[in-house]
Amino acid sequence: MKIGVISDTHGFLDPRVPSCFKGVEHILHGGDIGPASLIVSLERIAPVTAVLGNTDAGIDFRETELVELGGLKFLVHHIVDALNPQALLGSLLERHQPDVVVFGHTHQPHDKILEGRRLFNPGYAGKPRFSMPRSVAILHFESAGVRAEFIPLS
Repeated sequence: MKIGVISDTHGFLDPRVPSCFKGVEHILHGGDIGPASLIVSLERIAPVTAVLGNTDAGIDFRETELVELGGLKFLVHHIVDALNPQALLGSLLERHQPDVVVFGHTHQPHDKILEGRRLFNPGYAGKPRFSMPRSVAILHFESAGVRAEFIPLS
């Protein structure tokens, strides 16, 4: 199984994303989507689970989503403190016990295990600005476990 992970598109779907996500079975969007039409475009590739970001307004998504894929529980939420996820997500983590927390907001790729839970940010996928590196990611489900692949959009 392969899962595409994207965040912080801010209304821009890079034309390379469909080829980057070729063959994925599901896409997780970590928020700051832009117009809902961007999700419709992603849904042409694979089913999408998306959450609101702090710049999203007037679109019908929730702040947090929980989805099970490949036998793992994914909690998707835009703003997460990667050093202390309990600070913002305390009761959600306790109640749902996700294996992976997917987030955005920082515009920085992140893949760390903290207290047995993977905290994952694919990086920033919006329009190029301020010479910021841009990326999406794929989570590959393999016999040895889940392998993350960050794909630069430069």
